[in-house]
Amino acid sequence: MSANSKLTTAVHALCWLELGRRRGAPWLTSERIAASLASHPVAVRRCLGQLRNAGLVQAARGPGSGWSLTRPADQITVLDVHQAIGGEELFALHPHEPNPECPVGFGIRPVLRDVYQHLQERVTAELSRKTIAALLDDILAVPDSPQLSPLALGLPVSTPPK
Repeated sequence: MSANSKLTTAVHALCWLELGRRRGAPWLTSERIAASLASHPVAVRRCLGQLRNAGLVQAARGPGSGWSLTRPADQITVLDVHQAIGGEELFALHPHEPNPECPVGFGIRPVLRDVYQHLQERVTAELSRKTIAALLDDILAVPDSPQLSPLALGLPVSTPPK
């Protein structure tokens, strides 16, 4: 089984948008966001479209525009993002009814349903505690992280006076 990385991609994009906002670039193109993700702009636009439908980002056309957050990053929780991209449950029960004549088949669903519900509640609580702003602060505090070039955000590079 492979894990779903849609939440990671969406959080990454939102953190990049917040970093751009903090550094003077409140609008970023999908190409600039895709460069940070090392992804294709079309895949990024698909993800951002879901975030737009949930009211977390907005898009504008024209020079100097692109995508931006619709509210402060400290008001966007990871749970908001999770719900925006589909909010899939962590675990699922059998795709079909197990054998009711088997003691395991008979009792596994109610037992696992309780376990999965408990885990989902814990995950939901944790996702609601973390905001995009807090995650970005944690990301920027990672030791030895590379410095951001203004070009990465599409900002003009100032040249030192002669």
